[in-house]
Amino acid sequence: MDLSSWSSWYYGVWNPSVTTLVLYTFVVTHVTIVSVTVFLHRYAAHRSLELHPGLMHFFRFWLWMTSGMVTQHWAAIHRKHHAVCETEEDPHSPVIKGIRKVFWQGAELYREAAKDQSIMDRFGKGMPDDWLERNVYTGRSAMGVTLLAFINIFLFGPIGLTVWAVQMMWIPLFAAGVINGIGHYWGYRNFECPDAAKNIVPWGILIGGEELHNNHHTYPNSAKLSQKPWEFDIGWMWIRIFQFFGLAKPLSTGPVVERVPGREVIDKDTVWAVLNDRFRVMAHYAEEVVAPTVEQECRRVDAATRNLLKKAKALLCREDTLVDDAGRRQISRVVDVSPVLGTLYELRQRLHAIWAKRGGDSEELIAAFKQWCLDAEATGLQTLRDFVAHLKSYTMPTLNPA
Repeated sequence: MDLSSWSSWYYGVWNPSVTTLVLYTFVVTHVTIVSVTVFLHRYAAHRSLELHPGLMHFFRFWLWMTSGMVTQHWAAIHRKHHAVCETEEDPHSPVIKGIRKVFWQGAELYREAAKDQSIMDRFGKGMPDDWLERNVYTGRSAMGVTLLAFINIFLFGPIGLTVWAVQMMWIPLFAAGVINGIGHYWGYRNFECPDAAKNIVPWGILIGGEELHNNHHTYPNSAKLSQKPWEFDIGWMWIRIFQFFGLAKPLSTGPVVERVPGREVIDKDTVWAVLNDRFRVMAHYAEEVVAPTVEQECRRVDAATRNLLKKAKALLCREDTLVDDAGRRQISRVVDVSPVLGTLYELRQRLHAIWAKRGGDSEELIAAFKQWCLDAEATGLQTLRDFVAHLKSYTMPTLNPA
């Protein structure tokens, strides 16, 4: 073999430019992220959509080759995370284990949980169980990533190992570290779901829409993770593309309710619709009732008290289980300084108590909700009157006969 021939083999059969190599790496890691978010997460763990068997098998094969992840392991661990979120039993909560451990050792926490057969038995039901899954994808998961290394070397020569290394760290970094770690530690919250999940950014490509983590924990069975007009869920974009070609069918995109402006009746449909959409309802309460009242109260107090009240919206509307002792002391100070904010806080707590009745007697639930609306209107606050009108507009949708 002459030197020129050796040189061509050294750079692989493709020998692309640096720009092409970077673009290739981005594309293949993006396919892996799409496989995780569409197949492992939204389909396998939450069943929020249906997938064509051919597309499912592609995802299984691709994940076997690019990550070595086992479908049952991933789905079972994620289901347990939702079931016991932010407790000692949560496989990867930064609230419990610390952000550094989850961010840097998230993959190790996943592997440790995957060894626990009790997790698989309880949370891993309904996963693929064909011959390939048992004998190749599960039994020989290391074979896939080894095959990928040889493919990359064949295509690009030794630099292919660098591409392979990037592929190997993509999921541990972005899924295990960023989503499981930062997604429960830093960001913004559209909804006060009963755990610390946060949205990291409103627009993202690198992690397939999974950055909208607060939205997901609020509506875990929704195939669509974006909730605000400015949020972009690229995973949902791919689902719609697959749907266009008959390869996917979304089953849920969140609560199904109707609103009829001007509606005055509070009946069973009203209460159940409000309950179904309670997280959006409480977000509306924070924005349209608490926030303007805080601004109004700030105008009548001194500078020192104003600083306290500026934090009141977040404090008074925070999920109760996430309020620490320091937060409770601040809430007490706010209530002492502003009786009207104290009233809003008391009414919010009462509304949450009504949510807790949803598994009980429906007549009792309706009566409690009606009384809450009467008491809110009796305060004389226009923001509360408007909020009650907002609640009365809710109803359950009319189902069209098939």
